[in-house]
Amino acid sequence: MSRLLRAFWQRFLRSIAFVILLTLISSLILPGATWAASSLGVDNGHLSTCPVSNNCVVSQNADEKHAINPIVYHVDRNAAREILLKVLSVVPRTEIVEQTDNYIHALSKSRIFRLVDDVEFYLPANESVIHLRSASRVGEFDLGINRRRCEQIRLALRDLNI
Repeated sequence: MSRLLRAFWQRFLRSIAFVILLTLISSLILPGATWAASSLGVDNGHLSTCPVSNNCVVSQNADEKHAINPIVYHVDRNAAREILLKVLSVVPRTEIVEQTDNYIHALSKSRIFRLVDDVEFYLPANESVIHLRSASRVGEFDLGINRRRCEQIRLALRDLNI
């Protein structure tokens, strides 16, 4: 009988330890919502700035922590836009939700927790660049996912000689 009680007690303690660990991890990664719908889109020729959290990159008006270079292209603007749309169509767990002649908004979901990141692209008429912004909707940290996603898109576009 004492073996059965001991096995139950060990299993119970492991369960409590797991719940505590999961709570700590989720409080670091998901402390609260940082997303607001009003922060999306182009305003006066600029994408929104990043919040103070470490889960966003932007190529316009960014501080050093959030800055990323825009994507330079050497083809017609419409061709660059169409190639970008094709690249986005093969990015895993990514869905284009809005597009105009100079703006693309996509949602990208994380593999495990299905957390949503907003990925935006702005193609100004007077420049041969694609400005970009990628930001997590929740949490404080993204483990560099938004920056890596943007750099992977940049590499794919470079491989396609835009």
